[in-house]
Amino acid sequence: MFKKDPIQIITFRSYGTSNHLYVKGRAIEDENIDHSKTGVFNLLWNSWKRFETDKVTNTKLLLTLPDGRSIETTTDSQGYFLIDTTIKNLLPLIDKEGWLHYSISFVDKNLSRKIQRKNNFKGEVLIPSTEVKYGIISDIDDTIMHTGLTSRLKWQVVKNTIFKRAEKRIPLKGAAALYEKLHDGKSGNECNPVFYVSHGPWNLYSYLEIFLQKNNFIKGPILLRDFVNPFVKLFAPKATDGEKPQKQKEIINILKTYPQLPFILIGDSGEHDPDIYIEIAEDHPERILAIYLRNVKHKRKMLRVKGLFKTFETVPVLLVEDSEAAIAHAKENNFI
Repeated sequence: MFKKDPIQIITFRSYGTSNHLYVKGRAIEDENIDHSKTGVFNLLWNSWKRFETDKVTNTKLLLTLPDGRSIETTTDSQGYFLIDTTIKNLLPLIDKEGWLHYSISFVDKNLSRKIQRKNNFKGEVLIPSTEVKYGIISDIDDTIMHTGLTSRLKWQVVKNTIFKRAEKRIPLKGAAALYEKLHDGKSGNECNPVFYVSHGPWNLYSYLEIFLQKNNFIKGPILLRDFVNPFVKLFAPKATDGEKPQKQKEIINILKTYPQLPFILIGDSGEHDPDIYIEIAEDHPERILAIYLRNVKHKRKMLRVKGLFKTFETVPVLLVEDSEAAIAHAKENNFI
């Protein structure tokens, strides 16, 4: 009989304010994925382990802050947990970059034999300064990373996701420099927060985290969506009967968390970003400074997007071929 893998708590980099925490993560078995391995078999095996997760369901967890305060939560039927709560006086706990570091552990002592390492898993939450001028909300796929979502039958997506290591994925030219300039702002030291929001599943979290770090993107919360069944359409939003896609819900929650902060939305013209961003801009016109959409190499999709924005005047929209065009627009509008 195969020995079960040890259990762990994966924390997803998230965000909050001086008196509110929004923390996400998942309790699962540790599949011991080695992202440095090469070769077709190893890449296939890593991809299988990302999605064939054995979750730790309906178990209590305890989040502990640096000052000793704690919050209890419980994982759901898929092993996920969410802490969305008011808690005062968090500013003294953040570091100079605005990050609050916490630890989280399993409460059930009977699980201790299944934990390979110390029952103390680390996480971090971004708490932007009240002095920042605006925030940046960015898509990932085909916005900062070549993915191939517009390819026929999504074969390019499968090829890139399964057969390429995170370190080998190609960022879109100039994207990291654009985000750094927006992060620095007009004064050069504004520390405007960057949020990465995608339709991709949480199973790809560590993969995307490595990609962002290796390619020098500004560190920020990474917000993905729940993914249960590997046989459903991988990157499509699951919205029915008027329910908004998870990506849109996350963006709306960011806007609610920082009600005084305007935002720049960055995405691509290939999939759902134009429709989501239009609705958000129409609902919050005073909150959106600009929308930047990267053009994709897909004639029909580009025609549709150009039609959507032909008479759209709610907020400035720029369809760009490269990062330089977005940088030029940001300079003209004194964002940088």
